[in-house]
Amino acid sequence: MNEHGNQRRPMRLGLARRGYSGVIQRLSTKGAGSALPDAELESRLIELGFVEGAKVEILHEGIVSRDPIAVRVDNVTIAVRRREAMAVIVA
Repeated sequence: MNEHGNQRRPMRLGLARRGYSGVIQRLSTKGAGSALPDAELESRLIELGFVEGAKVEILHEGIVSRDPIAVRVDNVTIAVRRREAMAVIVA
């Protein structure tokens, strides 16, 4: 919930800008646009800590096409490409 008592609308982490913070709601690999097969992408994201309920914050964006992004997931900082981050639904 934000300061006005409203929940944020879920969005794909790959669309967020530097400074965004939120909580992972779920993973949705369908339509993410990754070159990896859906099952492999989901498995890799889970191994990196992208799990339901984890707090995320975008710390940095690359210069070219704002890619990759540096994301703090709970207390760990991870670099991921935006197309992989598109599979992470946050609010």
